[in-house]
This record gives sequence, structure tokens and C-alpha cells, in this order.
Amino acid sequence: MSLIKAENVCLGYDGENVVENLFFTVEKGDYLCVIGENGSGKSTLIKALTGLKKINSGTITFGDGLSKNQIGYLPQQTPSQKDFPASVYEVVLSGCLGRKNIFGVYSRRDRRQALDNMAILGVSDLKNKCYRTLSGGQQQRVLLARALCATKTLLLLDEPVTGLDPVATSEMYELLYHLNRDHKITVIMVSHDVNASLKYASHILHMKKDEVYFGDKQSYLSTEWARVFLGDGEKND
Repeated sequence: MSLIKAENVCLGYDGENVVENLFFTVEKGDYLCVIGENGSGKSTLIKALTGLKKINSGTITFGDGLSKNQIGYLPQQTPSQKDFPASVYEVVLSGCLGRKNIFGVYSRRDRRQALDNMAILGVSDLKNKCYRTLSGGQQQRVLLARALCATKTLLLLDEPVTGLDPVATSEMYELLYHLNRDHKITVIMVSHDVNASLKYASHILHMKKDEVYFGDKQSYLSTEWARVFLGDGEKND
């Protein structure tokens, strides 16, 4: 069974649809890049997949034993979140909260997982640093380590490179590719950085209000959708 299956999904606010008739599937190991113009419903879809937003109609089904509290989510940061006064270790460890009991006590396994994920993301040396003193790229690595504490299966990312410099942006894409390829983490990512994200994607979901394209990357790159959206000569292999 597919990890995620969306059928005839309509999304929007106050009873008005932003996107309609959305069909797509996500299999284990996929790297799905969600693209489209501003206001096409990309971030709304990510929130629906996490359960933060109700769909107007249709169905979203999770398979392979996946539940919403087993999804790692990296949303767009707000200014107040960037100034959060906690240590890096505390921020990463908080990713385990979704599976805690009512007392919220961290187990030895939780603490080991937090340290392991910090090592994977290359932030172990920042363990005792205050999160708000970090650079933007370092903060995103910490938040990605936090998201990994919630899942071994699926990461949802909403514009993960916004505000990062070119070096940090490139490093973030490489980290996500590493997690997808070597750690077998399924990735669903919204990004305006279409050409860069297409380098790593296995599948594309291109969203418009009145029409949606879904397919593997190579098929997408041969379509009129890609020619118009990316521009001639800018397609990635």
C-alpha cells in the first residue's frame, strides 16, 4: 500500500477552495517536490498532511502503519521561533514529544536518538549553544534534526531554504538527499527554488487552482508544464 494516497482532495479556507481535484500517491523512498505559483495551495497541502488543516473534501489515506504523529515536519520559521531561548540539544530532543505520555518524560532512547540525529546533521558540536545565537543554516540543521526525532519514515518540509545563503542552501539540499538516499527517509518538500530542488526530486506535484500535474520527474520535464514554468534550457537531468 502507498505511504500516502490523496484522492479528489479539495483544499482551501472559509469554504472556498484554493486547489481542487488533487490526486497523487507517495511511495516509500520517494522524494516529492511540490511546486507552483504563490497561492496555489502548496503550504496548505503540507498542513493538511500533518493534520494542522482540514481538507474541504476528498480523502488522504496513510499506509504502511504511518500515523500523523510519526511524521517529521519542518515548517517555515517565524521571527519569534528564530529567537527561541533554548539549547540546541533541548530543541532537538523536543522532536520526541509527539510520542510521550502525559508526563512528557524523555527516555534514554529519546536522548540517544536526539544525539544520533545531531550527529547525522553535523550539529553535535553545537549541543550546548543557545539556539537563537546560531546562523540561519545552523538553525535549519537543528530543526531538521528535531524533525528526524519524530520519524524514521517521512519528512515534510515547507520552504526549508528560505532566507539561507547560497552555501547553506546547497548544504541543506545535500543533507536532504543524503537522508532520502542513504537513510531511506521519504521526503515531501515545498520549494520556490525549483531548478535546485528538481535536481534531487523523484516525483513532481505541480499545483494550480484549476489543474494539477503529478508524475515522475523525467515525465514532468518533458511536459508543457515544465517548459513554461522552468523556461527553455533550464531543465535539470
